[in-house]
Amino acid sequence: MHFEFLKKDPAGETRLGKITTSRGIINTPVFMPVGTYGTVKAMLPEELLDLGVEIILGNTYHLYLRPGHKLIKELGGLHKFMHWDGPILTDSGGYQVFSHAKLRKIKEEGVYFQSHIDGSSHLLTPEKAIDIQEALGSDIIMCLDECTPYPAAYEYTKESMGMTHRWARRCKEFMSSELRVQSSEGLITQNTKLKTPYLFGIMQGGMFEDLRRQSAEEIVNIGFDGYAVGGLSVGEEKDLMYKMVDAAVPYLPEDKPRYLMGVGMPEDIIECIARGIDMFDCVVPTRNARNGMLFTSFGKLVIKNSQFTNDAKPIDENCGCYTCRNFSRAYLRYVYMANEIIASRLNTIHNLYYYINLMKGIREAIKENRFEEFRKEFYKKREEVS
Repeated sequence: MHFEFLKKDPAGETRLGKITTSRGIINTPVFMPVGTYGTVKAMLPEELLDLGVEIILGNTYHLYLRPGHKLIKELGGLHKFMHWDGPILTDSGGYQVFSHAKLRKIKEEGVYFQSHIDGSSHLLTPEKAIDIQEALGSDIIMCLDECTPYPAAYEYTKESMGMTHRWARRCKEFMSSELRVQSSEGLITQNTKLKTPYLFGIMQGGMFEDLRRQSAEEIVNIGFDGYAVGGLSVGEEKDLMYKMVDAAVPYLPEDKPRYLMGVGMPEDIIECIARGIDMFDCVVPTRNARNGMLFTSFGKLVIKNSQFTNDAKPIDENCGCYTCRNFSRAYLRYVYMANEIIASRLNTIHNLYYYINLMKGIREAIKENRFEEFRKEFYKKREEVS
């Protein structure tokens, strides 16, 4: 992993960095739009690039079940398959498997589960999770982990965390053994090294500070290219989520990227960047766009509300996105209420523009040693409207 640590706020934990991959540079802190099924819903790849998106997230579970990682590999890999040349991070598939609690059984060897599509039986092992992600051609791949449910008892959480650690070690060993075989067969070239995906370990520990610390220490001890905090934003209060981030981050190395999985509300991003997190992903901006909920500098706006029927203003007068430059709230409400496809397109363009520019603003503020000022202004704009 080539992670260039550019700057740390002398008064806090905020960080500025740069991840270099064979497919491009990722400036951190970064938000990764989610392309669950090999597409960021309602968006063309060129439109993502125009917005400034530097990396997207793919979903291993769904791509494994349909259309299948072997087919995607035969057709040139996920980048070619979905016409996206930038970096891709794929999750391990573990979260989706665990979210279907009635369809899976967790064993030491892996997770037995039934497809939610056709009921077919599968076994996802740590090694298979790596194999699938490699077949997809991901640039950053994740270890298989057990996402501890919430709430969960201390003993269950501790046992679950232990499983995550053992699976993480198996993932690391599997990738290392593959590289050893290629090296012994003379198949490793400089080009191969550049294209070798980065492997991130995932910490668990539920909502217990001591377990979060133990998990961070154990995963760091195994050694990965980057470190992810998993098992948060699963129903707990925000203060508890922040507390768990605080419990883990001090034990992570400064020279590796830190990824908070599945957390993506704007205020959560700001609060967790303040705690030293570099990477985020979430379906919130795209899913909420399709449901008519729009992010603005002054908070959320629900476009279906009748107050916008005759409103000639854009969604956000401070926004420079294509949607705000060309369409009124009245038009956006009309096409949303009429179930026109363009409503999803225009709303998604706006929400992703908001997220990408929020991250740009944060990076600029860190660079200029004014993150706290940026943070106060973020909340002040919302208070002025409410």
